[in-house]
Amino acid sequence: MKRQFTALDAILLLLGVSCVCLATALAMANPLYLIPVCVVLAVSGLVIFVNLRRLRHKLQALLYGAGYADSDTQHSLSQLKLPVMVLSDTHIVWYNDAFRTKVLQNEDACLLPIHRVLPAFDRKNAMEANGQNLTYEGNHYAVYGCETSSLFIAYFVDDTQLKQQAGEYLATRPSVMLIAVDTYDEIIKELKESERARIAGEIDLVLEQFIGTTTGFIRRIGTARYLAVVEERHMLEIVRSRFSLLDTVRNIGDECATVTLSIGVGRLGKTLRESEQMAVQALDMALGRGGDQVAVKSEEGFEFYGGVSRSVEKRSKVRSRIIATALKDLIAQSDSVLIMGHKMTDLDAIGAAVGVLRICEICKKPAAIVVDDRATLAQPILREFAEAGRADDFIRPEEAQSSLTKKTLLVIVDTHLKQILESKSLYEAAKNVVVIDHHRKAVGHIDNAVIFYHEPAASSTSELVSELLQYVESEKDTRLTSLEAQALLAGIMLDTRDFSIHTGVRTFEAAAYLRRMGAQTVAVKKLFNSSVETYTYKAKLVTQAEIYMGCAVVVAGKLPEDGEVAVPQAANDLLSIDGVEASFVAVDNGSQINISARSMGAVNVQVILETMGGGGHLTMAGAQLKDATLDDAKRKLFESIAAYRENQRKGGTA
Repeated sequence: MKRQFTALDAILLLLGVSCVCLATALAMANPLYLIPVCVVLAVSGLVIFVNLRRLRHKLQALLYGAGYADSDTQHSLSQLKLPVMVLSDTHIVWYNDAFRTKVLQNEDACLLPIHRVLPAFDRKNAMEANGQNLTYEGNHYAVYGCETSSLFIAYFVDDTQLKQQAGEYLATRPSVMLIAVDTYDEIIKELKESERARIAGEIDLVLEQFIGTTTGFIRRIGTARYLAVVEERHMLEIVRSRFSLLDTVRNIGDECATVTLSIGVGRLGKTLRESEQMAVQALDMALGRGGDQVAVKSEEGFEFYGGVSRSVEKRSKVRSRIIATALKDLIAQSDSVLIMGHKMTDLDAIGAAVGVLRICEICKKPAAIVVDDRATLAQPILREFAEAGRADDFIRPEEAQSSLTKKTLLVIVDTHLKQILESKSLYEAAKNVVVIDHHRKAVGHIDNAVIFYHEPAASSTSELVSELLQYVESEKDTRLTSLEAQALLAGIMLDTRDFSIHTGVRTFEAAAYLRRMGAQTVAVKKLFNSSVETYTYKAKLVTQAEIYMGCAVVVAGKLPEDGEVAVPQAANDLLSIDGVEASFVAVDNGSQINISARSMGAVNVQVILETMGGGGHLTMAGAQLKDATLDDAKRKLFESIAAYRENQRKGGTA
């Protein structure tokens, strides 16, 4: 091959020498001819040089292919029924008949660049153990390649039928749906028998029509529970519609009896049993988040749809009594009790912890509240207890860690999320855990609790603990003190904004009980007072607000000392602005960005902040961003608000 290229070079050299001799002769005959002849020779030389490089490359590829065609390997590959192609650098230099007929559809592509024939072809991927998945002209191939010193050989395995079967298998995978009618007993108990039958029939009809558009089926498995199984191809359509079933069902009944559904979906499980288990977990999550929504669980995690209505009050006093008895028994079996809330503890967390502390004293078990008094929003109530000589009731997390034993009971209040606990290491070390919380359930919740008392319909955790206290028998000298009752009432007032939102009948019953125990409303109100510096800082935050998609957003600078309380207060005050449906206040506390969010119910702030690693409930939520700047926080917050509004526009969000 090199000899052939040498011969070509010799011919071109001879041609060049002849041209020089001719130019010399012309110049001797007439010197005036020398200049145009030199110009013509220079241009011609340049053109020949450029085209020579291209010619040499084409010839080289052709000769490589010709040399390969004379080999025994080529003879063997030409007989293969498997399509085979040979590349020299980036050009196709040879292929067998199977490649020409099956891949190229009887077209010729020799000496063409591979990217012009197969744009998606990737040599590197083809050399991997699993090859490259390539689609060309509607057919699917698994391409496997190997490289020699000068050539690259690619083998094309037609797996079109296999991929079609795999796609059909995926499309027919069963998804399990568990459907629960929210507060069904409460809806029908005041209705006439005929009305009960009508509503039950309408629910059945809507569900049957919804599943009837698929190849699946639905069966009633209880008074207000249904089981449905649908294929994945139809589940994709249902997800794209954002579960329009939720909106359809809300049209059943009237204002006094609004029907809502909670749906748990187990998707793409390895077995039907696994899908059913995922559906159970998803339904539990949907109910825990307040109902009227769908939770979809797959291997990738949870997705939520719906959740546009408020949580409805669907608690039972029977359950409160059972929980109170079970908690008493657990405390009695323990040698000590530690009570812990979330980071940056507020009045609700401290109030609920104080109530649990009283239950421990009734059970005559040593107990303490774990709180970092250096980072808390409940400084006023902590000072009240310190002035009353009860500072020893509160210990810091590092002190609690050293006092923990195998028989220590850890009671977690006002949160159920592992990542925002006051001390995650304390939780991980504890053997027995109890959770009491009212926030809507979120991903990353505590899943090893002996008792998980979770009521998203409750106004506050302090309300839940106040109910439990009423079912714990006690002597007169072990009942709530007025200071403890005030702490619990302060927690209720904080989360209800002085009984203006998220307030039910049970909320007022709890407040009445605390008032009988000696809670003084004036003293409680003083716990919410702020200093001149705090009030000034709050006012400054409010003036920095900008309105974005119906939300007031404040992104402030460095948080001043003792300014933590002003952040949620500013978020509350921003709701009084006309046209504002939700408020978000973000500040830099030095180590992270803290975000406090509030709404009147039209916007679910929990969902917005969940995308940023936070949580809470429909009208009150918070988040902490580590390793982020204020600009990052603002950008993420705006993106989350925009995504939420877009989901609302498409049919609701969870």
